[in-house]
This record gives sequence, C-alpha cells and structure tokens, in this order.
Amino acid sequence: MLSLHAHDPSVPLAGHLPLGSPVGTPSPVAVDSQSLSRDGRRWIPVMGEFHFSRCPAAEWREELLKIKAGGVDLLATYLFWNQHENDRGTYRFDGDLDVRGFVTLCAELDLAVAVRIGPWSHGECRNGGFPDWLEDVDCAPRTDDPAYLALVAPYYRRISHELRGLFHEDGGPIVAVQVENELYDQPEHLATLRRMAEEAGIRAPLWTATGWGAADIPADTLLPLYGGYPEAFWEDAHDGWARDMRRHYFFTPIRDDHAIGADLRSSAPTGTGPDARRYPYATCELGGGMAIAYHRRPLVPAADITSLALTKLGSGSVWQGYYLYHGCSQRVDLKEPNQESHDTGYPNDLPTVTYDFQAPLGEYGQVRPAFHALRRQHLFLHAYGAELARMPLHLPDREPASLDDRSTLRWAVRSAGDQGFLFVNNHQPHETLPDHDGVRFGVTLPSGRTVAVPAQPVRIPSGAHFVWPIGLDLGAGLRLEWAGAEPVTRLEVDGLPLTVLAATDGVPATLALAADVEIQGPARVDTAEGTTLVTVTEPGTSALLTLTGPAGRARVLVLSPEHALRLNRMRVFGQDRLVLSDDVVFADGDRLRLHIASDAPSVALLPAPASLVGSGVGEPVADGVFTRWPLAPAPRLPQPVLETVREQAVAAPARTGGSHDRASAPREADWDKAAVFRLTVPASALDGDGDGEVLLRLRCTGDAARAYLDGRLVADHFWYGPDWEIGLRRFADAVVRHGLEIRVLPRDPAARVYVDASVRPRFDAAVTRAAVESAALVAVPRVSLTAEGEGRV
Repeated sequence: MLSLHAHDPSVPLAGHLPLGSPVGTPSPVAVDSQSLSRDGRRWIPVMGEFHFSRCPAAEWREELLKIKAGGVDLLATYLFWNQHENDRGTYRFDGDLDVRGFVTLCAELDLAVAVRIGPWSHGECRNGGFPDWLEDVDCAPRTDDPAYLALVAPYYRRISHELRGLFHEDGGPIVAVQVENELYDQPEHLATLRRMAEEAGIRAPLWTATGWGAADIPADTLLPLYGGYPEAFWEDAHDGWARDMRRHYFFTPIRDDHAIGADLRSSAPTGTGPDARRYPYATCELGGGMAIAYHRRPLVPAADITSLALTKLGSGSVWQGYYLYHGCSQRVDLKEPNQESHDTGYPNDLPTVTYDFQAPLGEYGQVRPAFHALRRQHLFLHAYGAELARMPLHLPDREPASLDDRSTLRWAVRSAGDQGFLFVNNHQPHETLPDHDGVRFGVTLPSGRTVAVPAQPVRIPSGAHFVWPIGLDLGAGLRLEWAGAEPVTRLEVDGLPLTVLAATDGVPATLALAADVEIQGPARVDTAEGTTLVTVTEPGTSALLTLTGPAGRARVLVLSPEHALRLNRMRVFGQDRLVLSDDVVFADGDRLRLHIASDAPSVALLPAPASLVGSGVGEPVADGVFTRWPLAPAPRLPQPVLETVREQAVAAPARTGGSHDRASAPREADWDKAAVFRLTVPASALDGDGDGEVLLRLRCTGDAARAYLDGRLVADHFWYGPDWEIGLRRFADAVVRHGLEIRVLPRDPAARVYVDASVRPRFDAAVTRAAVESAALVAVPRVSLTAEGEGRV
C-alpha cells in the first residue's frame, strides 16, 4: 500500500499584503498567504488569456461566451503599448483596440477581468510591445530612469481613462492588474509601476507580477504568479522533449520555473525568488498549448495540457491561469510587422499572423479536445474550490527520485481536517509512463483518521490523471467517505442535492459510505468493516443512485469518462441544469446556444424542459435520466475549386539569426519563388447564417505557407502536422470576390528545425515537394434553442 501522512495546515498569514478590496466594496476580494476569497467565500479563479486586440471586435462577444462555457470565470488580457501608441503621442483605443468595450462586454457576461498593462508585455509581440519610437528616446527602458517613466505615465493615465468605472471597487469586473512581465531583477521598478498606475487611477484588489525564474519581486507589494508549459518553442531545435518541462508533471511544492523566458536572459537565475510562505500559490501561464516558432514546432495533445493543469492543482495551486486559452492573430494593420522575430532582436521567428497557440479555443474559435477536457476540471473547481483552497499539499512517504523517474507512481493529497482530495498523474508528454498494478493508497488525514482507498487494489493505467475525494459532503447529512471516481459538480434537482461523479477510465467506480446508508439504483452494494461499498459497474447517464441516511436523502450520478467530457453545468431556462453535448454549448440569456462541429449533434438536459424549440430540433428521446434532443447536422457546403498556378518552387535557403543563431523563417523575397495555388470559394458557401463560421481546411506538404486575399497577407503557417485551418467568415465578402492565393515553400534540409517525431516523415517529404494536397470548406453553424414547460428527473 502506498502511504501518506498529512499534517494540520499552518494558520495562514493575513493582513501583510497591501491587496484586497477597500472596506465597503460589494462582493469584496481578499487574499492571504494561503488563498483568495470573493464575497466572503474562498475562490480558486479559473483564468483564461484572450487578447482582445488580436481578434476582431465583432467576434468578441461570441468568443467570450465560449470561453465562459469552458469554465473560465476570470479573463486575462494584455495591452500592447505599440498597438495603442504606435505613433508617439497618438493614442488608439478604437475598433479592435477598444479595451473599454471589451471589458464592458466581460462585465455583461459576468466575467471578472485581469488586465496585464505592461508597459513591456511580451506575448510574442514585436519588441515585447514597446513602440519602435522608444528606441529613439534617450532613456533606459524597464528601469526607474525618469526619462522612461515620463513616457509611461501618460500611457498609464490613458489606460485609466479608458477603464474608468470598470474597476472592482466601482462595481466593475477588473479584479487584477499585472505590471510589466518577466522582469526578474528590478524590484524597485515593479513597485514604482504599481504606484504610478494607482496614481493614474488604475485600481484593483489584486496586483500581480510574474514570479518565475527566481524573480526579485518587491516583498509584500505584488502577488507573484507562476507558470508551466508542456513544451517550449523557445528551446533550441534539438530532438526530443524540452527537458525542463518534465518537472511540471510531478507533484512538488516548488512553484518556480526557470525555463519560461530563459532565452531572453543573459544569465541563469541565481536568486531564491519570492518567499512562498507569504503568498498563495497562483498561476497565470499554465500552457493551454504552445506557440509555433520557425525553428521549433511542438505538437501538444490535450492530455499533455490537462495532466499538467491537474498536477499543478494537486501541488497546491489556488489560481489556475492558462496562457493562451483562446488563440488569436497578430495585427497586420500597423506600420511594421507585430510579431516576435529575429529582425526585432528575439531568438525566435514567429509567424507573421497566426498566434493560434494550439489553444483550447483556436485562432478562429475552433473548439479543441483540450477545451472539453479542461472544462471537466473547471466544473470540479467551481463546485469544490472553496474546500480545496484551504487544503495544502501533502506528499507521499515515497516520492519519485528525480525528473527521470518513470517507475514511481506520482500522487499527492490536499487535505485539511477530515477531508481531502487525492491526486494522481500517470501521464507525461513524449515518454509513456507504465501501468501500475495492485495500487491502494493509505492516507492518514490531519485529523488522525486513516483511509485506505480503494477497498481493493486496482490497476492505474498509463496516461491516467485524476482526483478522488475523501470525506466529501453530499448534502442532507450524508458523507462520501471516499470514492474511486472523480468529483465533477453538484447542484440541487427536484429538491434533492445531486453530486455528479465520473468514473476513472480503467478503474472500477467504487464509493464508500456509512453503514447506515441505504442505496437505491443500478449498483452492487456490499458491506465491509462497518462501511457500505457501492460499485457502479456501468457508469453513464442511467447510473443515478438515491442515498437515504438518518438525516435525509441525496442523489449521486456516476457518469462514464466519455459522458463527463461532454458535461456542462449552467443556469438556463430559469434553473441550474446539467447539459450533455459533443459541441460547445452555453447559456445566452433565455436561450441555449450551440456551435455545431460534431457529425451527429444533439443536446441532453437534466432536469429537462418539456420541449426544446429551435431550427433543426428533432423529437426527444430518453438517455438514462437525461432527455436528449437530436439536432440537425452542419450543412454540406459546396467545395472550393483548387487550381495550381505554379507548381515549381524553390526552398528558402537555410539561414540563422537572432541572439541564439537559430533557423530563420523565409524572407519576403523567398515567397516570390513559392508554389502558388488559387482557391475559388463559392458564394453560396458563405451565404445563410452570417454568424456561423466557415473553416477552410488545408492539407499541405511544405515547410511554410501563406494565404493572401487580394494581395494582402491574411494567414500563415509553419507546418507542424495538423491541417491548417483558416476562418473565412471575417473575410467573407472579399473571399468571394477575390478568392484566396495560397503560397507554399519547400524546406531546405540544412535548416535545423524541430517537429514532433510522429509527423517527421511528412515533414521530410517537404524537401522535394510544396503543395496544397486538398482544400475543404467546413461549416460550423450556430443553433439557438428556447424551452417550453418543465419536465422532471
């Protein structure tokens, strides 16, 4: 039996941080050394990064609704100085740069906001977001040089003006402000920036700074936020996994990551970083994916993202922040290219336009598997975060010996008193971890009680990563002593508390309850050592159990892993409901809305209304305790005509550049020698629902590709394996009038470029071929449903 002995948590420090809402603020936000709270209740924020200025303003509302549907309740966004003051003294906060309009939309949709105001922001932006004109000013940027501060002050004042009335103490959504980014050796300057921002009128209960790389942060002034990525485009183009990323798949009290931004430092970190005893464990850059640089092009599957996020949570995180959560596009309307590049002094060449990041929501709002898988974790946090936030990390008696230990099972417990959550991670990227047979966990809680989980030894499959509850309150005076299944969410249905669990793939779903609890429902019930053991042999939509104890009744629904990935919990049609769908689904006022991307779309509700009304809604059918309505599939679109304009192509010669002498992207002149293809898009493909997306899905062979619309670059792609997708709705009229020109370059084998081993053979083919192999249009229609009447469980 694997063993762990938890101890009583220390009393958190309070009152030492100059953070939190002023007295009298409605729904106050507070922070101590252990956790955050909002409106008097402990709060684990789920923060997702989405850059308003890199997405058309016309798309903001729809994308924010999707972000919220993924379980994000705190929206993070950068302001890039070079976008808002591209010409010195001339400010732009209009159109897609309208930060006020964006934050106002967040408020309308009940999303809290964290603004990262810079002035140096990075975000793979040209000069880190510094305007080019700053180079002509005699000053020392990112320091307390008065000449530099004199330039920052009016910019901060203008940001404050744009955001007036939207700060939390005014009843607005802005709860956090980050100054600077990745500044590790200027603590006085960070303190100065906070003071200047406050003097300008920028106010928030939480002030933050990035803490990775042993950053020297002014003590008890800013809250350090950390990160961790499954891969790193900023590594050299060596074969294999970026080694320092391994640490993010182990449970550890170490918050820091010396790898993020390491290639922008002149030397390795030597300090100790912020004193972790004085701050809660908070993150702002858990990898929602990874960007693609020319020299290094990682491939990030969903499990790499979800296992990292779960491991951070199991390690003590009380603020889950993802970068990026929604991909976006670099601006092309400025005087100069806006991406990080060798030409602007960076070690890396990034695409000119695309900043998709392989994020849970893509550059054009595509819904990725990570979106659904992370949502399951976020449902857990919304339901149980208040309890989890007070629970510190406890490590097992036997821990992995090193970052290369692939044989010791990785697990940990967060607990306090007589309750806890047991976390297991048996996944990491690139290197398959083994199955573990005969596993049983012995956990001694801080109360002194010892729990053995589960009742019999089980096999933990390779790739599994999960959390199991200990001492979970089910309501009505009932308690789940432990479960070999994952807590997902809880709500009240028909006057009874309902707890939703999800079976762990490959592990029997077993629940332990007190001996005096009666069980009704599809399960095997046994008794052992004064405990009622319940085994659900067929988890799914029918596995609803009714538990009756001395004080009352409660229900437990045990879903299969597949159903749990489709689960949403939302307030719609006047009450809280569970909603199952393969597609993204969200509440929008009194409507239930979906973006249809699956082949056989449907939506199932519990409790169900008497009927759903909307275009393409079929007759309802029972799906266990849910009621399911089939929906019309996406229409088949007329397909584009693909013509070869020029088949012959010449690879861009292998070049290196930047501070690390890495492979450089093709230059503008190289594209004149690319293979050229023309796509004619039928007008009828973009008719109809003007709100629905139409994706152009291109399968290419080549090193790099670009899409031009009437001679204007609108999208680009460094090949790394997946099909290249371009959302056409934002270009609809011009695409129909002009068509698209696609240029593809082969690769020079002398260029040192990393791609994942699984796609290397296809990349090798690009040495002798540059082509668009196929082009397809895929509709992603939007469906809006209303309800009539109420049903019952």
